[in-house]
Amino acid sequence: MGSDSAVWPRQRAQHLGPERRRPQVLDTALAIAVESGVAAVTMAAVADRMNVTRPVVYACFGDRVELIETLIQREEKHLIGGLQEVLPPRDVDAGETVFIDGFRALLEQAARRPDAWRLLYGNPDPAVSDSFGRSRRLAIERCTTLLRPTLRAWGTDDAERKLPVLVELWVSAGESAVRTLLEGANDWTPQDLGAFVGSAVHRALRHA
Repeated sequence: MGSDSAVWPRQRAQHLGPERRRPQVLDTALAIAVESGVAAVTMAAVADRMNVTRPVVYACFGDRVELIETLIQREEKHLIGGLQEVLPPRDVDAGETVFIDGFRALLEQAARRPDAWRLLYGNPDPAVSDSFGRSRRLAIERCTTLLRPTLRAWGTDDAERKLPVLVELWVSAGESAVRTLLEGANDWTPQDLGAFVGSAVHRALRHA
């Protein structure tokens, strides 16, 4: 009886079925990757963390490679979707409020799904570096589209030559703000940090 009760949670877990179990497996793999790196994500580690047998995990994903690829694709989709919401492909006016609202929205996105950002955004692990590159290229593309008409409206001298440098400043400020928020430094909230960074970036770009 004691032996049966000890394995009961592992037997019962299989009854959920692969489709219902897959998101739980991915969530567990994400937690392991954030804590210990992508290399630590194995089928055995996921099964142990979930307190299920390995066949339960293998029923959801054929092998470790498929599991990690699916995890990265899922988190990349969330990250890029968030950037598309924060940086819609349209012209904006030149007001400081635009920058503050944008940084606040970015940091709220990061706060809602912090592990996705920790996994993908700036992670040096080669398994996810391509995803970071794609999301960063998207941010640069969108910021360039938004900033070009703003510089023209401001009458910035030699605006086109300065544009790539200023976009890099803008994107780097966003990356630093996300890191600051997720590290919990100085108890920043997304609203307060977004207002501070947005205002600082606006001043820097406005007077470039």
